[in-house]
Amino acid sequence: MPRPTELPPEASRVLALARHDRSAAKAALGALDVGAQVQLVCETPLGRRAELLELLPAPERVVPALPEAELCFTAKAIGLADSGWLLEHATFDQLQTSIDLDAWKGLHPDRRQLAAWLAAVAEASDDKLVETIQGIDLELVVLWVRDSARVVMKASGDDWEPPTGAMTLEGQFFLVAKADDDELEFLMRCLRAIFERDYWLYFRIVQGAIEELDADCEEFALRWRTARLADFGFPSFDESIRIYGRVRERELTRVPDEASALEATTESLPAETASLPVPIDSAHLLFRAAGELDADERRVFFHRFVTLANQVAVADRLPLGDAESIPSAIEKAASVASRALEHVARENGLSPVEVLRRLPLERLFRVGASLDPAARRQLASEP
Repeated sequence: MPRPTELPPEASRVLALARHDRSAAKAALGALDVGAQVQLVCETPLGRRAELLELLPAPERVVPALPEAELCFTAKAIGLADSGWLLEHATFDQLQTSIDLDAWKGLHPDRRQLAAWLAAVAEASDDKLVETIQGIDLELVVLWVRDSARVVMKASGDDWEPPTGAMTLEGQFFLVAKADDDELEFLMRCLRAIFERDYWLYFRIVQGAIEELDADCEEFALRWRTARLADFGFPSFDESIRIYGRVRERELTRVPDEASALEATTESLPAETASLPVPIDSAHLLFRAAGELDADERRVFFHRFVTLANQVAVADRLPLGDAESIPSAIEKAASVASRALEHVARENGLSPVEVLRRLPLERLFRVGASLDPAARRQLASEP
């Protein structure tokens, strides 16, 4: 399930037309409704999306309708430093999700990448910058400020002197660059924009940079991020890591008597998964077996397979803001589960589709990972 690598016909036609007549290309793109324009953007390879987006007659209608993750991938493909024109039209939810996906390394905030996103938003406007900082977790902002500068509050007494090289906006809080004066200059721009529009947020940020502990900020920021990503189908790390729970050798081939693994429950199932095609000639036994399921079973299967792939991505601490991480997790989930499916079916004298009906996908993955320690290697290499 790789990302698209070839231009869809309509995008190819529009981009070819743009080489000779940009106005005609814009008109052709504008003739599509917003939903069709969004679909066309998402079907276009990341490396060509900027060309298409620049032809949109009304980007302010299309960009906010992009799925949050696609906005993240697209901005990174363009280059964050050059994506201000795109982020100008992004919604706060899109920006927050982009930061949740891309401004983290494993279970820890990536202050540098957060700064890169804020710098990209700042290229749009100061109002957009303040709106973003107002909405994201305060703990993340405090960590970023502390990473760039030491904050000192003016002490009482006439003989107090600010630290050498310190900068201040209001004569009460002084900031000293920790390493790079350019970083401090951008930080001061951000703080000035906040100070002018939301003084109490400014006060909470600089006060937090003095008083809050890094460990506490990281713990709370991770908690909020985990809760938000759960709404996008990414389980917590603690929940995801259980897919690597080792299965005892005597349990590796055990199969329940009842075919209940693909029964629908009260879980929310995306409607579109009911009609997803299953390639019968797929290289993975898992998908070939899924091709023999009925429509309702396939709907449950695909929903649970996506959940499994997301668990793999989180457990392996893949960078969720990279466009290739989820396809990589999908490939691993399918490969490891297929290995288990083949082994269990052979040892029990059952067809693969019958095993699929009896054994939950998460259990299949655990069996496959237990059969092949190499499947666990990526996880073991993490600190």
